Amino acid sequence: MLKGKAPLIVAIVLFVIGFGVSFSAIQKQKNDVRKGWNLVPVVVSAVDISEGTVVTMEMISQRSIPEQFVTSSVVKPDSASYIVNQKVLVALQAGDPLLWSQFETTKAAERLSTKVQKKARAITIEAKSTTAVGGWVRPNDHVDIIGTFKDPATNEQVAVTLLQNVIILATGKITGTTNINLIPENERAYGHVSLLVIPEEAEILVLSQELGNLTLSLRNEEDIDVLEERGRATISTLLSGERTKVLQQKRFNTIQVIRGAAASDARGGDAHAE
Repeated sequence: MLKGKAPLIVAIVLFVIGFGVSFSAIQKQKNDVRKGWNLVPVVVSAVDISEGTVVTMEMISQRSIPEQFVTSSVVKPDSASYIVNQKVLVALQAGDPLLWSQFETTKAAERLSTKVQKKARAITIEAKSTTAVGGWVRPNDHVDIIGTFKDPATNEQVAVTLLQNVIILATGKITGTTNINLIPENERAYGHVSLLVIPEEAEILVLSQELGNLTLSLRNEEDIDVLEERGRATISTLLSGERTKVLQQKRFNTIQVIRGAAASDARGGDAHAE
């Protein structure tokens, strides 16, 4: 009887061996693929969420996924609070990783006109990284606006401060009240800024952009002084060096006075403590 069943037993044994080898090969391949992966926690949907639903903390959880699949568009646990009470734009299934682009950002709902004071105007000018202090200009910052033109009388290039202590309303589409955490990093860069000015200043800026280039000079938010006479820089003043020397001494005196006062206050505080 065993002789008759021998081929069947051999076949079963070979099948089991083959299955085992194949399974081991598959597992090894999976392990090789996963080898070197760093797992990173991300925020996922804990339940099915329908389109238009306002997300609550109970609707989300976290799960670890390979780091190579985590981009700046994925919501991470330390930013979870920013999506709570936000409305989703698409339907989500339990376990889906949450993306910033799936939420209705405050950016879309904002109206810049609500931030413009009465009798003032908002106007937008070009502001690349090189003309906006390397991209450090942010909404609510205070800036001076410098224009560079060709003087028709002398045919010289002239740099002059057109406006002082101007408030930045927005950089690109981001205002001072925008929840920047809901905006992907690649959308935070800007090529223009919106300023809060009076109508007459808006006219100056429009004409200035047609005649030359504008550059922003960033101020300390507590520095609101406006100088009545600033002079102007021309090729002649640059080459002669006279104005440069005067301004250098002025800068040295100004900065040293500020630092000296701070140092003096610090020393006084230490002496008082003793």
